[in-house]
Amino acid sequence: MHEDLRPLYWFPTDTLIRGERYVEKDCLESYGITNLHHFYLPRQLAAYSEMWGRASEVPSWRERQSLLFFVQSNGLGLTVLNRYQPTQFGKESGGSQVNRYFTGTLYVPSVVTEVTPTYSYANKLKRLAKAFALIGRQHASEAIISTQSATDMFNIPDNCVDYIFVDPPFGRNLQYAELNQIWESWLRVKTNREPEAVIDRTRRRGTLEYAALMRLAFLEGFRILKPGKWITIEFHNSSNAVWHAIQESLFASGFIVADVRLLNKGQETYKQSRQGLMSQDLVISAYKPTAEQEAARSLQSASDQDVWRFVREHLSRVPQPKLRTGVLDPVAERQPRVLYDRMVAFFVQRQTSVPLSAIEFNTGLLQRFPRRDDMIFLEEQAATYDRERYKANEIRQFELFIDDELSGIEWLRKLLSTKPQKISDIRPRFMQETSNWRKHERTLELEELLRANFIQYDGRGLVPSQIHGYLSSNYHEYRGLEKDAPELMAAAADRWYVPDPSRQVDLDKLREKELLAEFRVYKSSKERHLKLFRTEAVRAGFKAAYEAQDYGTIVSVAKKLPEDILQEDEILLMYFDVASMRIGDD
Repeated sequence: MHEDLRPLYWFPTDTLIRGERYVEKDCLESYGITNLHHFYLPRQLAAYSEMWGRASEVPSWRERQSLLFFVQSNGLGLTVLNRYQPTQFGKESGGSQVNRYFTGTLYVPSVVTEVTPTYSYANKLKRLAKAFALIGRQHASEAIISTQSATDMFNIPDNCVDYIFVDPPFGRNLQYAELNQIWESWLRVKTNREPEAVIDRTRRRGTLEYAALMRLAFLEGFRILKPGKWITIEFHNSSNAVWHAIQESLFASGFIVADVRLLNKGQETYKQSRQGLMSQDLVISAYKPTAEQEAARSLQSASDQDVWRFVREHLSRVPQPKLRTGVLDPVAERQPRVLYDRMVAFFVQRQTSVPLSAIEFNTGLLQRFPRRDDMIFLEEQAATYDRERYKANEIRQFELFIDDELSGIEWLRKLLSTKPQKISDIRPRFMQETSNWRKHERTLELEELLRANFIQYDGRGLVPSQIHGYLSSNYHEYRGLEKDAPELMAAAADRWYVPDPSRQVDLDKLREKELLAEFRVYKSSKERHLKLFRTEAVRAGFKAAYEAQDYGTIVSVAKKLPEDILQEDEILLMYFDVASMRIGDD
C-alpha cells in the first residue's frame, strides 16, 4: 500500500466468517477477500477509517452516536461491493452510483464503482436531517425499542400486547450474521451465531433446528399477546419444508391460522431474479384463542360441541372472499379439509383427544353450516357472500394439482360432483393431471381411488339423484323422465358419482380400515427408511396411535419417513412433535 494511502485511524481486520456466503455462494476467497479490510480499496479504507475515527472522538455522546450513524449509513457503498450501474430506471448513465450493492449477498461485481465520500454522503445528509425532523415531531413515549432475543422476552408481562407483526428469518435465504459482519466489525458488536434462527449447511443446521427456534419465538409471542388478538407473519421462502416449519411452529405455540395471502412487493431482489426464488411474500394472519376456546386445555377429552364451538369461532375470524375488479377470489381457509386440519391441530396441540373423525366432521359441517363454492360460512356470512357472488363477473376457482392420493380424491370429487362420468371418460384427463405424482407416494390406479371413495351405478334399480339431476338438466331427451325409465337407466349405467353423506360414511369407514391395515405394514417393516408409501395411510395411523396414546409408534414410524416429507406435511409433523414431547415427559 502506498504510504500516502495508509490509514491513520483504526480499522477492523477480523477474519471473515466461513459460512454459506463465503464457502458456497459468493466465493470471496477467489477474490482474495479473507478479512474485513479486504472489502475496501486503499483510498476507500483510508477515507472511511478517518471518518469513523473522527466521529468516535467527539466528546458529546449524543453527537458522537449521531455522527457514527451518519457515517455507517453508506458503510457498504464505500466497499468493492458497490457495482457500476450505467442504466437506472430505464435511463442511460447519469444515475447515482451511491450504495449500488446487491442486498442479501456479498457479491463482488465485475465492475466496481469507487466513489468519494463527498459524492456518497451529499444527499444522505439532507435526507437524514428531514427524517430526524419528522421524528422530532412525534411523542417519544409512543414507541419503545428493545434489542433482545425473541425467544426470551422476560421483561414483557403475559397477555399485555394488542398486536404482533413478525418478519422472521427466512430459513436459508439470508445468513444474517454473515451478511452483517462488515458494519458489525466497525461497531465492535457481533451477532451471537449460536441461537441464530437460520438454515446453514456449514454449521449443520437444518429445518428441524430452525423450526425449534421459531417455535420458541412464537411461544413467547403467544404468551405476551392478549387472548383473541392477532399476529401477522410476513414470510418469504421457496422451500416447502421451511414454509411448513413456520406453520407448524405457529400451531405448536397455540396460534390458529385464519388467512394466508400473497403480498406482491412489485420489485424483485437480486436473489429472486438470479436464483428463481419466489417474487412474492406470504402474509399469515393468526390469532390467539379466546378464553372460551382455551377451555379445551383443561379437558382430558373434548366433546362434539367443543368442535362446533371452535369451528364457529374460527369461521367468524376467517376473512370473507373479496370482490376485486369483478372477480370474486375464494378463501382457502374456508375449505372443509382445511377446517378439519385446523380443528385437529387445535386439539392435538393442546394434548386433547380429537372428538370427530374426518368423516364425522365433514358430515356435521354440511349439516350445520352453509356451503358455497366449496367454502363453509356462518349463516350471516353466506348471505353476504351470495350478494357479492351476484355482482361478480367471474368466480375464481381453487387451483388443484394431483400429486398424491388426497389431491387425487379431491380432484375426482370436484369432477364427478358436477358431471357423473364413466371411467373411460375420466381416465384421459386423470392420467394427464397425475404427471406430477410425488416420487415417494405409492401410485394408486384410478380404479382404486374410484372404488374406495365413490359409487358406480350398475344400471339396475332407480337412477341415483346425482346422475338423474345431471342428465335431465343437460340433455333434453331425458327431461321429465322418471328414475326408472329404461332409456334413462341405459344412459346412466356405469357412471361414477359422489355418494350422499350416509353412503359416504360407509365408504370412508372401509377406506380408513384399509389405510390402518397398510399403516401396520409400515410399523412392522424392518426397513430403516420407507421409500414408497401412502401418506394418507401414515396420517390415519398417526391419528389412531395418538388417540390410543401410543406415542412410541408415531415416533418410530416417523423416523422411517424421508425428513423432507415429514417436514413438508404439517399434520404428520404436528403428531410427531406432540408424540416426541409426550415421550420426553414420561
